[in-house]
Amino acid sequence: MTTPAEDERAHAEPGSPAYVLDLGPLTLRKASVSAMDNNCYLLTCASTGQQLLVDAADDADRLDALIQEGSGELHEVVTTHQHWDHHRALAEVVRRHRPRTAAGAEDADALPIPPDERLSHGDQVVVGSLRLDVLALRGHTPGSIALALTDGDGRSHLFTGDSLFPGGPGKTPSESAFTQLMDDLEARVFEVYGDDTIVHPGHGDGTTLGAERPHLAQWRERGW
Repeated sequence: MTTPAEDERAHAEPGSPAYVLDLGPLTLRKASVSAMDNNCYLLTCASTGQQLLVDAADDADRLDALIQEGSGELHEVVTTHQHWDHHRALAEVVRRHRPRTAAGAEDADALPIPPDERLSHGDQVVVGSLRLDVLALRGHTPGSIALALTDGDGRSHLFTGDSLFPGGPGKTPSESAFTQLMDDLEARVFEVYGDDTIVHPGHGDGTTLGAERPHLAQWRERGW
């Protein structure tokens, strides 16, 4: 039996049908857009139909189709960080659907449209009956965030943007930024969430914390 992270690989190519996962209180849809294989995640609350999009990365038409595959309405967009490839379709998605927008406070001013909500570590994003915890993972950018939620089986899911991938943390601009990111990942992710936690990154395949945990010291030593 494959894990949800492994199953995502069947739908990883840009333009492919959305990967759909029933998680009890919500349905998770994942679509890859652009030549950079940016992942866009749509969370649909099972009880209300309200929807949250994580990263309007590119291809507003594809994201329209993703939204229609869910309930057809979009209530909020969260941008994980300020890098251009994660918000190319943000302005157009907002123009078409009029959702609320949110992003990490330190990255907010770099986005093409100012977010309605500036998020800090410990905040919550609420969509319908879903409550997602905000984790500030500083280093890839100053305001990079992840979102954490628990599914109907009690399993945690992390939407990590470019802060955590299979094989290590995201790229950082300096040694001090790398140290900050590793500190945040260890204290706010690996010390809090269990090995069965699914990681949904901003590009490519998913992973689990259990698969990555044994390599933390190696990441520290290599410096990336």
